[in-house]
Amino acid sequence: MNGLLELNLDLARELELAEAHAAVSCAEKIIDGPNSIAASVEPVAGGYAVYCGAGNPVTQAVGLGLHGPVSTEEFDRLENFYFCRNEPVRVETAPLADPTLFEHYKARQYFVSEFSNVMLRRVDPASSAPQSNGIEFRLARPEELDVWVLAVAQGFAEDYPVTQEMLSVMKMFSDRADTECYLARIDGRIVGGATLAIRGRIAGLFGASTLPDYRKRGVQTGLLQLRLHRAAQLDCELAMSLALPGSISQRNITRLGFQTLYTRVKFERNSPTVIDQTP
Repeated sequence: MNGLLELNLDLARELELAEAHAAVSCAEKIIDGPNSIAASVEPVAGGYAVYCGAGNPVTQAVGLGLHGPVSTEEFDRLENFYFCRNEPVRVETAPLADPTLFEHYKARQYFVSEFSNVMLRRVDPASSAPQSNGIEFRLARPEELDVWVLAVAQGFAEDYPVTQEMLSVMKMFSDRADTECYLARIDGRIVGGATLAIRGRIAGLFGASTLPDYRKRGVQTGLLQLRLHRAAQLDCELAMSLALPGSISQRNITRLGFQTLYTRVKFERNSPTVIDQTP
């Protein structure tokens, strides 16, 4: 990577909206498809409020406050979008969001429920595919999408329960023209997977997971290298990924030249009809 990338409002807006549009696309596909999952999207405060079912990780707001002040009316609309569905409000918030957004959080007693590092690097046009080291990496075929979804979901099972609704939403999220799904196999068994989402010049490296019994064997690193190689083939300029601060994922991503551009904070408030279990 040729030098560190500099954070500014335009870049933060581009990154946050790239991820927001991926969530919006997922919700829109659910809305248009023959399924029983409730989904909805509403533009609000410069970003999007997305609902893809109760407790789903895609059910949150992204990109708010990056286009100027957030009015009380806009914030009311955000809360009504989730509260009318008996769902907590969860907002992934970039540190460059307008100060008025944070004032609303304070006034309405939001709490912080999560931190995530937004990690970025330039895409090297000469990026090479990973060496196998006993692991087979390849693009998942359309008929393998259900297998891919199950493998990735099982890798995330420590954080999110593997429900049929979760599997359906993950399939919708990955089954899009701008998204590629990759599988990792060891001795013929699928042991992990990941996605590559293209948003203009940005390659989003998301959704990577490895089955617990196959961790620390280079699966995640190989999937990162494979997607960086593919991003170069697609003429992307920047590669973006997310990781919990101090996690093994952050360490692996950093080793491949990513920098932590900023730390995003998830602010949350329970619906008035939900018992508040926060300290």
